[in-house]
Amino acid sequence: MKVAIIGATGLVGQTFLKVLQERNFPLSEIIPVASQKNVGKKIQFQNKEYEIISLPELLRQDFDIALWSAGATTSKKWMLKFLNYTDAYHIDNSSAWRMYDEYPLIVPEININILKKEDKLIANPNCSTIQLVVVLGVLHKHFKLKHISVSTYQAVSGSGKKALEQLHAERQNKIPEEKAYPHQIDLNCIPQCDVFEPNGYTKEEMKIINETRKILNLPDLKITATAVRVPVLVGHSEVVSIQFQEKITVYDVIRVLKNTPNVVVMENEEYPMPITVAGKDEVFVGRIRRDFSRENAINLWIVADNLRKGAATNAIQIAEYIKDNFMT
Repeated sequence: MKVAIIGATGLVGQTFLKVLQERNFPLSEIIPVASQKNVGKKIQFQNKEYEIISLPELLRQDFDIALWSAGATTSKKWMLKFLNYTDAYHIDNSSAWRMYDEYPLIVPEININILKKEDKLIANPNCSTIQLVVVLGVLHKHFKLKHISVSTYQAVSGSGKKALEQLHAERQNKIPEEKAYPHQIDLNCIPQCDVFEPNGYTKEEMKIINETRKILNLPDLKITATAVRVPVLVGHSEVVSIQFQEKITVYDVIRVLKNTPNVVVMENEEYPMPITVAGKDEVFVGRIRRDFSRENAINLWIVADNLRKGAATNAIQIAEYIKDNFMT
């Protein structure tokens, strides 16, 4: 099986390669694709050397699955050309196609059952949304969601290499060559992830709201979000307050989450942190406690590696499902 990696030199692209190898994805070769400045360079994968090519060149090649992490602008420019001229499956990590009704937005633990063989373009959700709905989806099945309030504390790697370079430069008391953020991020928190919308929310916050509703198939779900960028390298954290329609106890919630695949529950005074979940594929939950201000409500803390489960791992889980169900 041939797998194309679009954006192979980026943070998520490099994580695609790591996860493919770790999960022993059955491929015969990879086709690394990147921007023009990287075309012709070589990358190593599974003791083989591959030359990076351009998107126009990829359009002339045969492959089975493409994993995209090249940004929404590139995806919008090229994706429909590939859908018209190839029969491959495309899993796109950008925001370009997430909210189109005709393209499924998939978190395997929650809604992989809606995926059909004819779905050649599958959208990978926002990194913060993925870890949130892994928890919300299973809790909704048992107790029915009523209202969600989420505040995210997002690592700079979610903004790409330029953001990491800004953080590293600032920590050395240097001026970044090119800034990813409008303010200093080292020793600071910036309550702005992405640009502001006319309604006062940021684009990131609206992604969390709208994508959660679509994935859970709850278009009227009452949910609000605040997204904050923090000086952490890898690992998004979320404070989530959940009110249910049905009566619940903390024990009920812990019991359900402990029996949920790819979720790790930490109890009592133990809790997950970005530094402890980096490099792992599971979604970690802790600080599960009763919200005494409302009926049938709990508060909890969710942490996951944004480059893995928040991006690459989720996409490769989708690819594994496609391989097992549509390509045998």
